[in-house]
Amino acid sequence: MLGLPDPIRACLFDLDGVLTQTAKVHQAAWRQTFDAFMRQHDPDAFSPFTDADYNEYVDGKPRRDGVRDFLASRGIQLPEGDPDDPPEAETVAGVGNRKNELLLREIDEHGVEAYEGSLRYARAVKEAGLLAAVVTASANGEQVIAAAGFADLITVRIDGVVAAREQLRGKPAPDTFLAGARALGVEAAHAAVFEDALAGVAAGRAGGFGYVVGVDRVGQAAALRDRGADIVVPDLDELLERS
Repeated sequence: MLGLPDPIRACLFDLDGVLTQTAKVHQAAWRQTFDAFMRQHDPDAFSPFTDADYNEYVDGKPRRDGVRDFLASRGIQLPEGDPDDPPEAETVAGVGNRKNELLLREIDEHGVEAYEGSLRYARAVKEAGLLAAVVTASANGEQVIAAAGFADLITVRIDGVVAAREQLRGKPAPDTFLAGARALGVEAAHAAVFEDALAGVAAGRAGGFGYVVGVDRVGQAAALRDRGADIVVPDLDELLERS
């Protein structure tokens, strides 16, 4: 009834853009951060952070990887800095902390909204007896899940805090998804990955997972298929309708 192949015993959900509508909040925080940084760094060469930049260089990746990869695309290199660098520091860590400060302020002021179709699907997963994990690059995974109110649907959380502690490579490497499968006690071949980010879909394919579902929120269905999605849907409840 879930639109998945028979051998699938567990579902590994990305968070932002798959279960919650925080992807647009992340994108807005990144845009504000990068535009302000580039105006200050080199006003004469300023060009704004775009939707395409977000999808290609930032979406789905650990925060510092996103900073590093985007700035490299503009020919900018910064020192790595320290994890506790202040938001005004011109380091990779400082720029990332500036973005996170903006994100947490938005979440604190406006809360977190979940995709109702995706929550219907997550409830159906639980009712069917399958295991479920959230696998997200965000270091704020626990707060976002709690604010969105669906912690009861998730057995395992692999987020940026866990990844740092266990030294897991970020997406598009499959390490975090593989850690989620291990924590649930299933093999990758018996788990499905649900991702809206190009890097996340690539991670699911690289990890040898049994099924990779691309969630197209921004009109990039072809790119999701190119990165390895077995199927692309606009929202997860469409899988229920196809069952």
